[in-house]
Formats: sequence, C-alpha cells, structure tokens
Amino acid sequence: MKRPTLSIVVPNYNHGHYLPACLDSILSQSWQPDELMVIDDCSTDNSVEIIEAYQKRFPQIRLHRNERNRGCLWNLNWGMEQATGDFIYFPGADDVLLPGLFEKSMKILSEHPEAGACCGIGDWRESATGWRWFVGVGLADRPTYFSPDELVRLDRSGKLFIATNTVMARRTSLIEAGRYNGDLKWHADWFIVHVAAFRRGLCYVPEPLGIFNIHPTSFFKRGRNDPAAHREVLTRILDQLALPQFADVRSRVVAGGTLFEFGWPMLRLLLSDRRHRDYLTPVYLRKTLAHITKLVGRKFTPGWLARWYFRYGGYWVKDAPPVSPASAR
Repeated sequence: MKRPTLSIVVPNYNHGHYLPACLDSILSQSWQPDELMVIDDCSTDNSVEIIEAYQKRFPQIRLHRNERNRGCLWNLNWGMEQATGDFIYFPGADDVLLPGLFEKSMKILSEHPEAGACCGIGDWRESATGWRWFVGVGLADRPTYFSPDELVRLDRSGKLFIATNTVMARRTSLIEAGRYNGDLKWHADWFIVHVAAFRRGLCYVPEPLGIFNIHPTSFFKRGRNDPAAHREVLTRILDQLALPQFADVRSRVVAGGTLFEFGWPMLRLLLSDRRHRDYLTPVYLRKTLAHITKLVGRKFTPGWLARWYFRYGGYWVKDAPPVSPASAR
C-alpha cells in the first residue's frame, strides 16, 4: 500500500518566543511530514530569523512571508491550497506536539479511509491561572473509528469533545467542508472539524497528543472575552448550519446537543430566535445547564480545588506527562 503523505502548516505572527518548542516537537516526531510550511504573517519580532535558522538545518521547511498581514484564517486556507499531502495538520505556532501524534494518527487513518479526521486527547494549559486539564478523555480505551451516527450517540451521552489542537484531517474532507470560514473567526476550526467528523466519521487515539497553550492575549481568548463579538460569531455559526449544504450536519448537531459547548451565550441566542428552537432538545438543555454550572463554579473556585476537580471530574489522564521546560515556554 502506498504510504500516505502528510503536510504540516504552521501560521505564525510574532510568536518567535514559542516557535522553537513548536518546530522541535514537529521535527522530533517518529513519522516525519513530507512537507512543513511556516507562513509568517508580517511578524515584527525575530520570527523570520528563527525560521530561517531552522531551514538551514532542515531543508524540508518552507517559509512563506506574506507581503501584508492577512490574519490566521487566511493563512490556514492558503496553506491548505498549497499543501500536497493526503493529510494535513495545523498546529499553532505556540502549540507543542507530543510524541506519536503523527505516527499514531496516520496509522489509524490509513486503516479507515472513510474517516474525515483523527483526534487524540488535548493537554490544555491556561497560562494566566496555571490550570491544566485534558480534553477528549474517555471516548474509547483503544484507537477507534466512530461513524457519524456513533458520534451522535457519544455526543448525547456527553462524551464527545474534539480536541481541535490534536486534529489531523484528510485534506479533501476540509475542502469539502468549505475551508476555514472567516466569519466564524476563533470558532472556525470548531466548525470545519465538526463538519468533517459528522459527515465522514472520526478516528480517535486515546492518548495525549498535543499541548494547547491558552494565553490571555490569544485570538481565541480575546474573542471569547468580547461579548458582542462572540455573540456575532455564534450567530454566524447558526447561519452556516441553516444553509442547505449543511443540513446533514445540522441534523446531527441537533440530535447530539453539540452546541452545549458554547454555554449561556448560545442558549440565549437559541431562546431569542424561533428559527432555532429545534436545537432546544432535552439532551441539549441537560448538557448546557450542566456546562454552565461548571463554568460558573470554575470562576469562583480556588486554584487547588479546580485542580482537584480536573483530576477527578473526568478531565485528567492517568500518568499524565509532566510539564517539561520546553512545553512551558
């Protein structure tokens, strides 16, 4: 069987401080990518110098320098168009990959050509609070392929949470999903991954495969902290799901109560617009109210108690890898 090819696309803007840890974690993988593109979006720090120094040691690295700042989602779509691999992975420049991500993901994806993507467990770390928890725990106890209908059943039981920082996707499945939608901003990755999964199914590796560093000034965090902007993005998600080309995905999102992840802001939107009332199923309401309770409790929870909850509330992995100096940068 022909070995499937893998493209890595790293968008970067002023993340020179984090780039070495990210690139080292890519270049030390047991399965090496066929191409590694780094797209620099007119950084004003020393990012380009760092990338060029890596290029001298690793000729497989391709550096593309934008003539003007384009934004993260434009860079992802440009990289998707330029990539030649059968599969594609988009790490953030401040992310760190854990050993085995490429090899284990590519292995199960090769065994399941029907799958749109593969994910593992995400090791999420919030720099402002020092909190650490794991996302995607408990979907299965061995590498598994889930069909779209099986994903809905997992979702209804409250077990489905896709750690987007670990997602390796079939390139064609992302293109079919409509690429990264600029209107969805910091939730564009959530949307495209769920479209691919609910249409073609999802592979899962029950191990921590990537570290997602959450910084107070990140694109994701700044957007979530702006209520008006976040409401607009959530409205756009509902608008996209209402389009005829996403009717199949919408039916599975409704059946599984998938929108619970967006908590109170999404619930308020659904209650305010009669067009979206079919999302308000008992499954969705149960999951959403539980999620809101957790979020409110977390806001007022002392650090030691939050860490205890993460360890014993289903957000921890037994024998979790410790925080290394490189991944803590």
